[in-house]
This record gives sequence, structure tokens and C-alpha cells, in this order.
Amino acid sequence: MLAVKLRFRRVNGENLRTKRPVPGVRPSLPGYGFSDKPAAPGGGIERTSDAWCELMARLGYRRFGAQGTGIATSIGQRQPDRVAGIHLMPPLAPPDPATLDDLTGAERAALATLREADEWGSGYSAQQSTRPQTVGYGPVDPPAALCAWIVEKFWSWTDSGGDLHRVITRDELLDNLMLYSLPATGASSARLYWESLRQVNEWISGSAGAPVTVPTGCSVFPKELQRPSRRWAERRFPNIRYWNEPGKGGHFAAFEQPALFVDEVRSFFRLVR
Repeated sequence: MLAVKLRFRRVNGENLRTKRPVPGVRPSLPGYGFSDKPAAPGGGIERTSDAWCELMARLGYRRFGAQGTGIATSIGQRQPDRVAGIHLMPPLAPPDPATLDDLTGAERAALATLREADEWGSGYSAQQSTRPQTVGYGPVDPPAALCAWIVEKFWSWTDSGGDLHRVITRDELLDNLMLYSLPATGASSARLYWESLRQVNEWISGSAGAPVTVPTGCSVFPKELQRPSRRWAERRFPNIRYWNEPGKGGHFAAFEQPALFVDEVRSFFRLVR
């Protein structure tokens, strides 16, 4: 397990069959929020997913569902016996080369978005994946650098029509920024890119890799950067039980459209136990 203290919150959901409250756990990534900062290399996606499974075991959960993207995928791949299913927003799966001569309109749009993001929006990830310490000091002091570094991504990645505050209020943005400012996680949060971005990029645009066979739900929001088609995703996730493409929402869909997000999660997990 990671040599850091993980912070988490217990939250209550609702059993869709009995209507009784059921507990949930929201861990904070190592190096983010109020979790400790890793003091040595090795805190990538796989190790974090193992740490979360250990956390759930210590809390008494022998089996659970996981929601997320990269780490939820890793949990499903590394410890499939522990999960009833994984819900992904979005599934990280590369284009299928066999389909490139017969693309749908949505698949062409998805490829165009990836090309545009690579040309115009990937500078932050290149910096964080190669020199996270260098950029890490600016977002700690002064706060203006933190605001510029993070809010630009909210402006770019939300489904807001160019008016960010239509979907996320100033107070909500400040709450988010304070979770980086107060615990001074500028460098420690950037280091996750240094640990794992090459692997994530392979999932997005390289080979499909080993299949993840646990029951899988997928929600692909219209302003998400990665929007694989179902036939692309099924090469990596052959056990897709739920697929939906909501009408609005972006990369921060749980933040932008919380009611839609909850509906998506419930719609999948009511199918698996």
C-alpha cells in the first residue's frame, strides 16, 4: 500500500431495491486534497488502485462498485473479484484501426477532438508528465498562478458554451481551488501525470491492451475530450452492460451536471450486484 495517509469521506446512497441508505466511500487521491503527499516515486494508477482496494477491505467492504476512469479501470483489471462492476466516465479506449475506413460521424468528430486537444490543449500534461516539480511551485505561491493553471482547464473542458459560470459558480470554483491551495498540492498533484500519463495515453490512442472483463458501465458526455464509440470501447471492455451518451456535460460532468451524473451511476449499478 502507498506510504501515505488516504483521506476519504463516507457518503450515503440509496439501495434502488429496498430504498434504504447504503454507504459509499470517496477517497482522495494521494497528493491531492487532504491526503498525504507521496515522498517517493511509485504512486501511479496501479498502486493507487491497490491502495483503494486495501482501504475498502479495512473498512469492511469485501465487494464494491468503483466509479471513475483510470483508477476504476485499474481496479477492475487488477482485482476483478473485488468489484460488482465499474462505471467509467469515459472508458479509455483507442480507435480501432479496423474501423478507420468506415467511420461514423461521431467517430470522426471524436478523432478531430483528440487532434485538436493534442495540438492546442496538451501543454499542461506535457509539463506535468516531464517536469512536475518545476511547475509545482507556481500554483502554491502566488495564488494567481494556481487560478490560471486550473481555471483555464475548467473553461476549456466544460460544456458551458464559453460562459463557465453557467455550469459552475465562482464559489464552487474557489472551493475546488482551495483544495489545492490550502494543502499546497501543486507539485504532488502534478506528479501523478509524471507517474502515469504515458500509460494513460497508450489507453487513449495506442493499443487496446489487455481486456477488462468485469461488468462495465460507460457514460460518454458530449464535451468530454475522449469520446470512444461503443465498438471501439468493446475491444477493451468486452462486458459492457450499460452505455449512454447524455445530452450535456463535459470533462467535469459530476461537477457540472450532478443530477445527470447520479442518474448515470444509478442506471448502471442497478444492473449489477
